[in-house]
Amino acid sequence: MLHKAVERSGGILVPHVIKGKTIIDAQIEHRSRASGDVVLTPNIDLDSLIWPRRETGPAFDTPVGEIIDFLVEVGKALDFDRNAYLQDAAIRNLRCNNLGARILENCYRDIRHFFEREAIVAEAEGALGSLDAYDGWQERTVRGSTVSIRAFPPRVVHILAGNAPIVPPITIVRGALSKGVHLLKMPSNDMFTATALLRTMADVGPNHPVTRSFSAAYWRGGDAAIESHVFRSQYYDKLVVWGGEAAVRHAMKYAAPGFEIISFDPKVSISLIGREGLESEARIKEVAARSAADIVAFNQDACSCARFQFVEGATDDVDAYCEALVEAMGQESRYGAGSDGPVPPAPVLEELDMLGMLEPVYRVFGKPDGRGMVIRSSEPVAFNPGGKLVNVVEVPTLGDSVQHVTVATQSVGVYPPERIPEVRDGLASAGAQRIVGLGNINAGKFGGLPHDGGWPVHRMMHWVVTE
Repeated sequence: MLHKAVERSGGILVPHVIKGKTIIDAQIEHRSRASGDVVLTPNIDLDSLIWPRRETGPAFDTPVGEIIDFLVEVGKALDFDRNAYLQDAAIRNLRCNNLGARILENCYRDIRHFFEREAIVAEAEGALGSLDAYDGWQERTVRGSTVSIRAFPPRVVHILAGNAPIVPPITIVRGALSKGVHLLKMPSNDMFTATALLRTMADVGPNHPVTRSFSAAYWRGGDAAIESHVFRSQYYDKLVVWGGEAAVRHAMKYAAPGFEIISFDPKVSISLIGREGLESEARIKEVAARSAADIVAFNQDACSCARFQFVEGATDDVDAYCEALVEAMGQESRYGAGSDGPVPPAPVLEELDMLGMLEPVYRVFGKPDGRGMVIRSSEPVAFNPGGKLVNVVEVPTLGDSVQHVTVATQSVGVYPPERIPEVRDGLASAGAQRIVGLGNINAGKFGGLPHDGGWPVHRMMHWVVTE
């Protein structure tokens, strides 16, 4: 476990990595939005943030097999117990991230799994169908004519999200598979993970084409002196943005001919629980434990964490489930804070106080003590639950839940899983993007599956045809 406290005197030094070269220099002063600490970064040379179009990118013609071999070796070097960069990132991130030491360390320990060969190959084949499609021009016969098509390596800027340290490894693996050049704009609540990974890459292969294809830097989001000069089609093809609504809307203003925006929008995840889950006290406890796994991971701060649950059953049975759910949410898990977790923000607590006086239409379970809270209602509440708070909504049937699903619904956990075929077409039509058995929302493995309704590597590529 991380055991030494981070000194709070002085500033937080944030390194940049530019095309494989680490830059450590305290030239620019910022303020951490999370802690108010002084953050010190190198000065940004705008020319260094681009790869000129008149030159091919370092990995444009590197065989994908060699890229996969390199990523696998990087993964071996990402053993947390031996990697000083990851250890340092985990400690420093305590000052700007709200996940806590134990959860952060577990996240960093798992990063190496994103670089396992099976995961990388699955991601590559899922996106383009085969590894052959990544290397050079592929001949096809289309309506009697022979054409050549190439998934040409792209030039991409990535605005990363910082709610969990899994975003940088996912981005780097996908970016490396694309063979393109990639500028990673680090977020204020995670200024260390991306550079820890790129510094490891530089140690494994100091002059490797993939190493030279990535840069990572921090600047304050919205800094027009940087973004208005760099976010242009003369330098980049696409801007990939992760994050909240404000970040996505800000990125959209840079959309222009030849400069495409790919957004992983802010999402909300939900659960659907059939009356089978309330048949006995033992079953209720089992379902509550499964639900808690989908709710509390990453302190309910990730898009995949459930915030609303739609439950079939009589009110008394649903209330018994809510009581069991509060107890289950208070248990410590690999990515959950247990009894010392977050609490809902003050405006939400005020709402809960008001709604708690409207029993039996609403009922509030639990206290704002970090263990978790539940509000039961017959319609979804008007606010977005957070801070280990979940809204349990009574519904006559699981099918009635579909009316509350939108394009902002990311993952849906269903119990029992045998009822997934009953609801999946309706959920998909309403906009949901991922449907799993209850308890498995945050247990999925990276590689070979769509993300936010698409295949990111496929979307990043610059598709070119010769006829």
